Amino acid sequence: MAIEAGDRVAIEYVGRFEDGTVFGTSRYAVAVENGLDDAQEREESDYGPLAFIVGAGEVIEGLDRAVRGLSVGEETTVTVSPESAYGEASEERVRTYDPDTFESMVGESPEVGLHVHAQNGLHGDVVAVTDESVEVDFNHELAGRTLVFELEVVDVAEEPN
Repeated sequence: MAIEAGDRVAIEYVGRFEDGTVFGTSRYAVAVENGLDDAQEREESDYGPLAFIVGAGEVIEGLDRAVRGLSVGEETTVTVSPESAYGEASEERVRTYDPDTFESMVGESPEVGLHVHAQNGLHGDVVAVTDESVEVDFNHELAGRTLVFELEVVDVAEEPN
C-alpha cells in the first residue's frame, strides 16, 4: 500500500547534518554510537518509531512529503532544505532583555547556554550576556540547517474517514 495523505505511518529515522553529524534518531544504538546527549538521559525504551498522520502537519514538511508513495519496508534518504524543515534563522527571533528583567521572568541568573521556556510557549537559548543586556535566541535549534534523513517505513495504517 502506497502511503498517501491521511495515512498513519511509523518510521525509523536517522537525522544528519550535511557533514554527516547525527543530530537525532529513533534508534537507541545510533544515539549511543554517535554520543547524542539525550542517549545518556534517556533509556532504550524511550526510543522507537516516529508515528504521524501524513498531511496533518505533525512533522516537518520535508518528512511528510518524503514518505508519500512509499510502502512498509521501504527505505529512502531525503535531503530537506530549511524552508521545508524549521525555516531560516531570523534575527527577529533574537530578543534582548535587561538582566534584572530576565532574571525576574526566568527565575535564574542569565548564563550563556541556558535554555529558557517563555510564557508564550517559545523556547530559547541565552546566547550573550553583558552587564547591560541578555540576548535570547528563540529560533528553533535546527533553523537555517539543511537536514538529511535516512528513513525506513515500519508501519502504515489507513485512517478511517
